[in-house]
Amino acid sequence: MLSLLFIILISAIVIFRVGFDEQGVSASTSEYVKEQQEAVICANNIYQQEKENNAEFNSQCLGTCMDFAVDIVHVPRTDEDNKSENQCESYRNGKVGHFIELDKDGKIVRLV
Repeated sequence: MLSLLFIILISAIVIFRVGFDEQGVSASTSEYVKEQQEAVICANNIYQQEKENNAEFNSQCLGTCMDFAVDIVHVPRTDEDNKSENQCESYRNGKVGHFIELDKDGKIVRLV
């Protein structure tokens, strides 16, 4: 019984020592996941700025966030979403390696 209590106590200490950052993300979260989280926050900010400027969302590139292109797509996807002129040039030419697709309401559709 005492050994079980000791194991539980040690487990609790280990869990709390790992800790969390100020945004509630586990300190052990991989760097790539943290990068994705930051890119999503950035994409949401770009979307909100465009919305405040009365942008009409269709199938278009909104910009880039770190190594991610931010693209608006239809749900469900249409042929228009696959046209290269509606995709971010920065992704097409390899300047960024990933993309975030948002629907016209700013919700994440896909993150690659």
